[in-house]
Amino acid sequence: MKWMIASDIHGSAYYCRQMLEAFEKEQADRLLLLGDILYHGPRNDLPRDYSPKEVIALLNPLAERIVGVGGNCDADIDQYVLNFPMSAGYAFIDLGTSLIFATHGHVYNPEHPPRLRRGDILLTGHTHVPALEIGGNFTYCNPGSTSIPKKDSARSYMTLENGVLQWKKLDGGEVYLRHVIE
Repeated sequence: MKWMIASDIHGSAYYCRQMLEAFEKEQADRLLLLGDILYHGPRNDLPRDYSPKEVIALLNPLAERIVGVGGNCDADIDQYVLNFPMSAGYAFIDLGTSLIFATHGHVYNPEHPPRLRRGDILLTGHTHVPALEIGGNFTYCNPGSTSIPKKDSARSYMTLENGVLQWKKLDGGEVYLRHVIE
């Protein structure tokens, strides 16, 4: 199974469309959204083509292929308009010998991790900065942001297939970071 992983759309219809074009080009089976789907939040400028209603209309036709987790800019009411699960604080992807703990990152993060076993992966969004940090008990990964990247990073997403994580630029799909899960 191939996963595409993205975070922090923040209501940008423009970048949501680009993300979904990448999703189709990747021929991924599932799309994992790591929160902050519809709203921009008080600390962010409005992203290009800010239109939460349009983002809803773009995502809902793919509902059976999307798994989401709630972010700090998401509201409980969002679950009433989005047809895929997104209000839980975390989701798991079982890799057989290890586990991916997927969450937005405002509660669980590298400084405040959940209980993980050696070899597990903590996967978050929230910072808008791509990351790969291999630590003692777990590996930390972040796909960055599709619409509001920070710290001079590119708009990006990740893929997971056959135990390989790849970070890719939203514009063109160029791989710029790769990690083999052991």
